[in-house]
Amino acid sequence: MSEEQPTIVAVVMGSTSDWETMRHAVELLDQFGVPNEHRIVSAHRTPDLMAEFARGAAGRGLRVIIAGAGGAAHLPGMIAAHTWLPVLGVPVESKTLRGVDSLLSIAQMPAGVAVGTLAIGVAGAKNAALLAASIIGLSDAAVRAKVEAFRQEQTAAVLAQRLA
Repeated sequence: MSEEQPTIVAVVMGSTSDWETMRHAVELLDQFGVPNEHRIVSAHRTPDLMAEFARGAAGRGLRVIIAGAGGAAHLPGMIAAHTWLPVLGVPVESKTLRGVDSLLSIAQMPAGVAVGTLAIGVAGAKNAALLAASIIGLSDAAVRAKVEAFRQEQTAAVLAQRLA
């Protein structure tokens, strides 16, 4: 029986409605073999829990946090304000402004509180997982090999395409 690896990437989101987007990050992290956790941590509805989560993240062994939020998407920035760990922000598409509001909320951080901002929606969630795995791959050869294989598979799939 193999020993379970400690969680090193957290995927957090502001509400259950964000899961349909953020699950893609979890699925890709699982594909890369990156131990991860996912949970709801709201910047607006559970600010104390959010701050506690962020402050304790490094001490629990986390190395990257992926935070997704929609609308007034303050979660990634507020988490970044409470931890030195890299925070990757995923703007979740909103009904009113199709995620542009989310994107601007995450991207327009003041100097000194850095959030790596990704694309709106599923592409952003997937790329956040790819970036997190690449960061982990700097010190984990097995994860690096899986990221490299993923990239090679993408290249091969494009090269195999033919127009009718």
